[in-house]
Amino acid sequence: MPLRLVFMGTPDFAVPTLTEIVGQGHDVAAVYTRAPARAGRGMEARKSPVHQAAERFGLPVLTPSSLKGEEAAAGFAAHGADAAIVIAYGMILPRTILDVPEAGCFNVHASLLPRWRGAAPIQRAIMAGDQETGVAIMRMEAGLDTGPVCMVERVAIGEDMTAGDLHDVLARLGADLMVRALGALERGSLDAVPQPDDGVTYADKIDKAEARIDWSKPAAAVHDQIRGLSPFPGAWCEVPVGDKAERMKILRTRKVEGSGVPGTLLDGEGTIACGDRALRLIQVQRAGKAPMTAEDVLRGLRLEPGAKLL
Repeated sequence: MPLRLVFMGTPDFAVPTLTEIVGQGHDVAAVYTRAPARAGRGMEARKSPVHQAAERFGLPVLTPSSLKGEEAAAGFAAHGADAAIVIAYGMILPRTILDVPEAGCFNVHASLLPRWRGAAPIQRAIMAGDQETGVAIMRMEAGLDTGPVCMVERVAIGEDMTAGDLHDVLARLGADLMVRALGALERGSLDAVPQPDDGVTYADKIDKAEARIDWSKPAAAVHDQIRGLSPFPGAWCEVPVGDKAERMKILRTRKVEGSGVPGTLLDGEGTIACGDRALRLIQVQRAGKAPMTAEDVLRGLRLEPGAKLL
């Protein structure tokens, strides 16, 4: 028998799971998401990706500014849901909400818990040079991603995979895993195992100060920084444009052989010297422009070997 669910999520990452849940015939009583935010040049209010998807499915959407208090808990309880599904909602669920669904609240988390609890698990895994990550279905409790884990699926992180690439892989994987978990919940066979105390790490929110590239670091570390921050917020450096310096985002690189003063352009193909070895620039983005191949941008800027990126 299909479950009656409340879905709580906001960004693109959560949309595949909502889509799969609806496709499997579960009764989604309500969708909670963050309120429309003003963005763009016209500062128009934009509905979240989950909000837009819910409306396409004809689901009722709620955008409360807070979940605290008796009124919020009563409203949540009125949905009569068996369980709640929470994915990157962007708001902490108080115990008065967590305790409402009889089966519990379940979260899709983009890491192999207890590694990378917190806000930015995809970026942190890549920036740390991890070779493997995955998704976990966790039964939520009051702590930060501390709840027992019901299911896990692992995935390799390719050497040149960016955060954007991994995001898309894990979004699809998380949707599939949640549907399987809900099937087990329907059958009464969904078990949850407490997380171990060993191996806990925290994926702190990305700070803009982390985005500037330091070419004096080893090529592997710079490569991981660049792909971990691609496409957003984007690791950046400054390139010479005439007698000025222009900020440029580096979106994709490849580790190659080469040596020289860190930050120096070694050839016409976009090879940049690092603290050890070098990186080949593959895709970059000038301010206010669309992403382009590094060769086209460097050619347009007329940068010659010996130019210095800061």
